[in-house]
Amino acid sequence: MHSPSASILAYVRAKDQNRPYLMRRAFTEAATLKMIVKTGAISFPPLSKGIDSITEVLVRRFAQSYENVLTFCFADPPRGDARNFSCNWMVGMSERETGAVRVGCGRYDWQFQTGEPFLTRELAITIEFMQILPPSTLEVIMDWLCGLPYPWCPFQTAVAGAPKVEGLDVITNYLRRKI
Repeated sequence: MHSPSASILAYVRAKDQNRPYLMRRAFTEAATLKMIVKTGAISFPPLSKGIDSITEVLVRRFAQSYENVLTFCFADPPRGDARNFSCNWMVGMSERETGAVRVGCGRYDWQFQTGEPFLTRELAITIEFMQILPPSTLEVIMDWLCGLPYPWCPFQTAVAGAPKVEGLDVITNYLRRKI
């Protein structure tokens, strides 16, 4: 099924599950990715053009550094004919090298083709916060995240079930203010 929602789901699955082949179900050949990073805890190139470049940044290189990735969109899926869609998001993951846990949040701003297959023409990802937590928090964080509806999640569900982990309140407080 071709829809903006299917494009977003393909992107989330490609990134979270390290499946680069899915990116062609999410982005046009000439798509553009803009990264607005407001934290020093993670870095990305500010601009990537073309599906191969976007796939390299968001899937291949990302998967070299991170595992146990789960991304949540805090909105209902977009209409079937949406041209634009924005939502807040949250991601949880662990660092392959150190085992440290990361929980981040921000905003997605999507622009889609005007007709089928409604692939993404442009995506702007704003990263507001990226908290780095000790490896000892992996189990409690992943238990929390694995219990949430995926990838479309009511933010109230995510916030209500958040464990009491030092540093995580930065994320939950941001979500409460933004949504």
